[in-house]
Amino acid sequence: MIFRLLGPLTLTGAGGAPMAAAGGPKVRALLARLLLDAGRSVPVDRLVDGLYGEEPPAGAQGALQAQVSRLRRVLPPGVAVEFSPAGYRLTVGAPAADVDALRFEALAGEGARAGAAGDPVRAAGLLREALGLWRGPALSDVRDAPFAAGQAARLEGLRLDAVEEWAAAELATGGDLPFVVRELGRSAREHPLRERLRGLHMRALGAAGRQAEALGVYEEVRAALAEELGADPSPELSAVHLELLRGGAGTPHPVPLKAPRPAPLPSPLTDFVGREREQDRLASLVSAARLVTLVGPGGAGKTRLALEVGAGLPGEVRFVDLGAARASVAGPGEVTEAFAAALGVRGGGDAARLVTALTGRPVVLIVDNCEHVVDETAVLVRRLLVACPGLRVLATSREALGITGESLLPLGALTPGAAEELFVRRAAAVRPGFTGHARVAELCAGLDGLPLAVELAAARLRSLSVDELADGLGERLERFELLSRGDRTAPERHRTLRAVVEWSWSLLEPGERELAARFSVFRGGATAEAVARVCGAGTGPLASLVEKSLLEARDGRYRMLETIRVYAAGQLPDEAPVAAAHHTYYRELAEAADPELRGAAQLEWLARLDAEDANLRAALRGGGPEDGLRLVAALTPYWWLRGLRGRVAAPVAELLDRVVPTAELGEEYALCVLAAGLREGEHVERAGRFLTSRTTPLRQPYTAFLWSTSVGPVEGLRLGDDLWSRSLALVGRAVLTTATADHGEDVRATSEALLTEALAGFRALGDRWGTATALEGLAALSPDPLPLLAEALDLFASLGVAEDVVDLLHRRATVHDTAGDPAAAASDRARAADTARRAGLPPR
Repeated sequence: MIFRLLGPLTLTGAGGAPMAAAGGPKVRALLARLLLDAGRSVPVDRLVDGLYGEEPPAGAQGALQAQVSRLRRVLPPGVAVEFSPAGYRLTVGAPAADVDALRFEALAGEGARAGAAGDPVRAAGLLREALGLWRGPALSDVRDAPFAAGQAARLEGLRLDAVEEWAAAELATGGDLPFVVRELGRSAREHPLRERLRGLHMRALGAAGRQAEALGVYEEVRAALAEELGADPSPELSAVHLELLRGGAGTPHPVPLKAPRPAPLPSPLTDFVGREREQDRLASLVSAARLVTLVGPGGAGKTRLALEVGAGLPGEVRFVDLGAARASVAGPGEVTEAFAAALGVRGGGDAARLVTALTGRPVVLIVDNCEHVVDETAVLVRRLLVACPGLRVLATSREALGITGESLLPLGALTPGAAEELFVRRAAAVRPGFTGHARVAELCAGLDGLPLAVELAAARLRSLSVDELADGLGERLERFELLSRGDRTAPERHRTLRAVVEWSWSLLEPGERELAARFSVFRGGATAEAVARVCGAGTGPLASLVEKSLLEARDGRYRMLETIRVYAAGQLPDEAPVAAAHHTYYRELAEAADPELRGAAQLEWLARLDAEDANLRAALRGGGPEDGLRLVAALTPYWWLRGLRGRVAAPVAELLDRVVPTAELGEEYALCVLAAGLREGEHVERAGRFLTSRTTPLRQPYTAFLWSTSVGPVEGLRLGDDLWSRSLALVGRAVLTTATADHGEDVRATSEALLTEALAGFRALGDRWGTATALEGLAALSPDPLPLLAEALDLFASLGVAEDVVDLLHRRATVHDTAGDPAAAASDRARAADTARRAGLPPR
């Protein structure tokens, strides 16, 4: 079964007789679109766009499903439409043989390669077979479908390429000159500005002894180019003209006219590192969509990725640099001039000339650095795409063009491995023999994995060490000073790290700059609610910063790259109240979370605090000392449950140095002392006195437990009357009973009763830590401790309490030893060692 698209849509069966494809217009259009990608999945949204256009009706996906069902009913045996998450795929026997358009592309490509390899006889045969597949204009009876015009123009462009390659091969072999002249003349009348075609026509006429007609063709082309494009004939065409004047173009075997070479794409001076997945994705998008925009922050490598993909595309690819000539392009006239220069059109500034130059010409335009003229560029690109079906555009910008049908590919940081590889390669270029350093990963992470920043840092190894670079990134001024020497030949906006950020900053509106500066108080990103409370901004302004690549939006959070954040912080006035607002918001969040960490929502609130960990630590420095004490008290359960005490010890110690302790906040002061990791000294003694002199119940239920386990028990502390505090007191009494009495049956029964009651209380609350703690105590008293220990382990593991998990694994290993099961004991000890290693705990 052969499907034919190069003419009316028909099927040819085993007998060779063509028959029209069954189904209505939409079904036939769907079949044609799937045939163009036979054997490959076509995404649903692309099919919807292709069948229904830029403004699909409501329920378009449901309508597509209905059309697919109708198509399945009329397909011949052996052909099917399959669905997967990637989209719909039409399965045929051998797509390159069973679909004429795909067979044409394969034959034409093979013929062109044969010609380039110096085998014109084989080239002529392959190309003759390829052109013989055409029975009329491609997709002629489904042209009403929105996808058809662009695809038909692409195929027509490939047909013209094949005609030119075939003619060149025929001329090189001295083929049937009258037939070649007729075919070239017919194609030239349809495409009078296609210079290679006209040059081959001139050569064919000259070879047939019709020099006067050949010279007349040249004058006709010259006049048309001047009138339509304001351009002179290309050097290649002028060379044919000169050869005819000298009488040389009429030789039987002339040198074939080569295709006029477009201005070459900029050739990078360094190798390409990383981005394999993005490169494949971009190449796929460019082959399927007519407008693709790479969006991302400055220095992400958008231009380089676009050039890498462009170099691998077949056919004509042109590069339009909207930022090369000057710091900014002033207006629509100069945008058009930049396009005209890339296309070799003189007298640019007139979009109509660009339309004329691109009509009937399959070409990919890489339009670079659109962000500073995004409105003007969008207007021009839309006009060209609408008027020139063979045109495709790959744009790079820090902001999307915002045109219906635009496919976006966000480009962010390199993967850690790729960033480190890039640093090592660039560093080796300036410091021969450099193969790596223990702090390269830290350095690349501090630079957000941005390729430009990594390359700037690597270049500084001429005079600095990796340690000096990594140490210097922490300070705002030093970060930008360190990365202030880049490529002297690069555009000014890419020579230094500061210039990269300043370029993006200059494109913001005043209100956007103010919000970006305020956002710099956040660490590790923020939710929309947090931004609204701290910065006074809604989702609209946030979305604007996302669109301009100043913020990233992912998983319900907004994040600013550290390099941009450091620059933005430098634009924040010293008297700005946003730091205090940041502290207040996160202290209130911690205070709201505190009671929830002792209930059924424990895991949910732990995850929420995990996401805000960097902000919570930053908030310690953002408020006054008393507010800092309150924040530490509210966060103590979180730090304890997550094993984060070592991470927060330094900032809490700094807070202690600023605190003037009072009895009113004595409990909070004591928790601050514990969080700072102090176990003796003046702070500990003062905090102990505050606790012993306290006459009211503790505000933080964890205080008594943490102080007694870290420093020692304090007599007379009053716990609260809530269920959690009562349950914890029961555990404490059980531990005390077991520790201070003989281990008789009465003591065991008393302790077991206390722990059983505590367990019931913790279970009623849904507190995993309390439940596991009570289970651990009961296991020590039980003749069958393994089930209790297993449940406790699961609960501790769900909380991520590494220290408790390690302790309990060692206890269970001892139980296994006693029971005569050394294999189980060894397994638990191995698991404990692995858990300790991953959590950074000391080995036991």
